[in-house]
Amino acid sequence: MLRIAMLAVHSSPLAAIGSREAGGMNVYVRELARELGRRGIAVDIFTRSQRRGEPTVVSIGSHARVITLRTGPAAPYNKNWVLDYLPEFVSRIRCFADGQDLNYDLIHSHYWLSGVAALELRTMWRVPVVHMFHTLGVLKNRVAPAPIWGETDQRVQIETRLMQTVDAVVAATPIDRAQMVLHYNADPERIVVIPGGVDTRVFRPRDRAEARRRLGLPPHPTRLALFVGRIEPLKGLDTLITAMTHLRDLDLRLLVVGGDAHAREDQWSAEERRLRGLARDLNLDGRVLFIGSRPQAQLPLLYSAADVVAVPSLYESFGLVALEAQACGTPVVASRVGGLRCTVRDGVSGFLVPPADPDALAGRIRHLVEHEGLREEMGAHAIENAQAYDWSVIAGRMQSLYNALLRRQAPAPAYDQRGTLPCSM
Repeated sequence: MLRIAMLAVHSSPLAAIGSREAGGMNVYVRELARELGRRGIAVDIFTRSQRRGEPTVVSIGSHARVITLRTGPAAPYNKNWVLDYLPEFVSRIRCFADGQDLNYDLIHSHYWLSGVAALELRTMWRVPVVHMFHTLGVLKNRVAPAPIWGETDQRVQIETRLMQTVDAVVAATPIDRAQMVLHYNADPERIVVIPGGVDTRVFRPRDRAEARRRLGLPPHPTRLALFVGRIEPLKGLDTLITAMTHLRDLDLRLLVVGGDAHAREDQWSAEERRLRGLARDLNLDGRVLFIGSRPQAQLPLLYSAADVVAVPSLYESFGLVALEAQACGTPVVASRVGGLRCTVRDGVSGFLVPPADPDALAGRIRHLVEHEGLREEMGAHAIENAQAYDWSVIAGRMQSLYNALLRRQAPAPAYDQRGTLPCSM
């Protein structure tokens, strides 16, 4: 049986989505591992402990496990501090593998921090490394609203080194690949385009009225817009809140899924405090509802309950929320940035608008809310669009890449026009 060591050191795939360090990457790692496990590939996901008493081994599906190892303090801390504890992380992975008498055939690392650990393990185990960045430091710095939200020079240097030394890099979109070549001088022949996926058995349309009833949300004719994601500046939530001021004449509510639903006001992050204050200053109390992070199992109901899902990000390498929403038959209004230009088919499964433009965002939300026939037509196209990203398809492509590397052949062609959906430029 093929055995993969998957590294996600800084954030566990078991974490609640929308919490401070948990987002699309966590879902990606977990669901890819599950689908590979269904294919008979054994996958161990190694991550660090963030609280005391966490079980070391948790099964997440057939042949797929999450291995949680102590790496520095058993508490949340700044992701950049993880670098100081990576030698301990690598050592504990080796001890776990030796103690279980396991030999891994390949390492698949996620995010730049895990890539550093992967290179150390490759030296010890002499196996190939596949790496996926998920986001890029250079691009985050270009859109960061303030230096405090930017990434360190050290991260950019490490990303550059990883692109030059790992056996294969996975890019989520052709745009992602082009950005690596442009900003990091990466070798395009080492980069394979394999998008993220969605479990269409879980993310599927539900009856809107029933979904609202189960969630305790207002019934029709109240309209619902939905935001799902971490509460951080790059997600553009301030643009969406400002857009709501242009929609006061509509019976419309915005649900914000993200942050900690149980946190006291003094426990809110600075960004959540700022955004709540913005909504209050704009007299949007009762129209913008912060409901905290939600379990993954509840997301399909939330997507189905919404009339429109908004993804106003300043930067997204892929845009998993947009894909999940489409799989549930809900059209998306998203920023025309990064991977969202590929994930959302502009004018077909949703609309793309300029980033940081509340007027344009509000205009497209209004258009969908006021035109039920268009909303239903786009919802049908959205479902069709999402089918091409089913995890069974995506995991098959990843397995082919693994096999190619294990045969010591060159990776699959970096960009096959026939196998990649068009991106809106």
